[in-house]
Amino acid sequence: MAVQKFEDLLVWQKSQDLAVSIYDIFKDNKDFSFRDQIRRATISISNNIVEGFDRNSNADFSRFLYIALSSNSEVRSMLCLSTKLGFIDKGDVSGLIERTNEISKMLHGLIKSIKTNYYFLITVYE
Repeated sequence: MAVQKFEDLLVWQKSQDLAVSIYDIFKDNKDFSFRDQIRRATISISNNIVEGFDRNSNADFSRFLYIALSSNSEVRSMLCLSTKLGFIDKGDVSGLIERTNEISKMLHGLIKSIKTNYYFLITVYE
C-alpha cells in the first residue's frame, strides 16, 4: 500500500518530535542567534519532507529529501557545538544525536526506495 499523506511517514513524525525536543531544550538559551538557527534547521527537516511529498515527481521528492538530510546534519553539527559552548551536557546531547542519526538512516532509505521505484509501506508512529 502506497503512502497517501505525509503524516503517515514515520520519518516525518520523528522529525517533528525532534523539533519539539529542540524547542524545549533550547527555549531558555540566551544566545538568540544559535537558538534560532538550530530551531530553523530542525523545522526544515520535516518541512522539506512535506514539500517533496507534495511534488509531482519522484525526482522532486528525492531532491527535497536531500535538503531535509542536509538540515538534519546541520542540527547534528549544532548539537555537537552546543556541548562545546556549554549550552547542553554531553550526556544530554547523545540521545538527540542518536535521533538525528536515526532520521538520517530513514531519509537515506526513503531516497533509495524512491530511486528504485519501490513502494514503501505505511508505518504509523505511535
